[in-house]
Amino acid sequence: MDKIDIMGAKMGNANQEIFSETLQTLAKADKNILVVTSDSRGSGKLIPFANNFPKQIIEVGIAEQNLVGVASGLASAGKKTFAVSPACFLSARALEQIKNDVCYSDNPVVLVGISAGVSYGALGTTHHSLHDFAALRAINNITIVAPADNYETAQAVILASQTQTPIYLRLGKKPMPYLNENNKKFAFGKGRVVQSGDDVTIIACGETVHPALLAAKKLEALKNIQATVVSMHTIKPLDERLIKELAANGKPILTVEEHMIHGGLGEACAACLLQNGFSNPFKILGIPDEYTVTGSQVDIFNHYQLSEVGIYQNCLDLINK
Repeated sequence: MDKIDIMGAKMGNANQEIFSETLQTLAKADKNILVVTSDSRGSGKLIPFANNFPKQIIEVGIAEQNLVGVASGLASAGKKTFAVSPACFLSARALEQIKNDVCYSDNPVVLVGISAGVSYGALGTTHHSLHDFAALRAINNITIVAPADNYETAQAVILASQTQTPIYLRLGKKPMPYLNENNKKFAFGKGRVVQSGDDVTIIACGETVHPALLAAKKLEALKNIQATVVSMHTIKPLDERLIKELAANGKPILTVEEHMIHGGLGEACAACLLQNGFSNPFKILGIPDEYTVTGSQVDIFNHYQLSEVGIYQNCLDLINK
């Protein structure tokens, strides 16, 4: 029996599990699909992949720079490579290799950052990836994707396998609900409208989309406020057309992300709005520029108002500002 969340949405699996399942289906039909891991087959839910396709997985050990270099070399030889490693290490230790071997060399590597954001919880700042959007947005020739639910994850993996340019795919560890069974449209660079409303817009990505949707339901139930909720799964290239359409009514816009407030989704949206002459009330909700508190992902979300209650209150504050 399917699990159901408190709002009646069907609960799925962790996006990392969907990544592995989808990749196995693709690998069965295409022997050129290879996985390269840095001692991450367990945490990346790739043990079933390794068991079923032992000749299509390469283990380089805890050596992220080598991971990206090997994946790039295989891609240059015609293989479709998925380089899997914790997001915190992949986007920092191997940044030079991502910049030069993947993006500058235009190798179609899919860089898969697992356990992203604050998924590692109490392991702390060393294991949090709150910089990856900012670092990778500054590099030319890379698509940055943070799926919100199992549907978006499966579609992102399928599209990534067909794309001949570099991609960064950011995945978390928590089971995610299916957000909107009626909206089955997915394409890189096109935001997915999960719910429509005229009073406030919430633009979120990854695992913050679900609490944003819960906050929108709370706004409707308690205040009769109708909110639009967007899963802006592609951070780069940003869906500027959709942002401008949503901003045209002049109503408040809140962005929500499991990332530092600097350099991520919020600043990308702010630049789009400002450069196109919009002056909507606007706020970026994310991790502030400080030493991050230690705790579970739930604890951290609650502390920094990335939870349903926090997003709800920030929307009210923007509306009443």
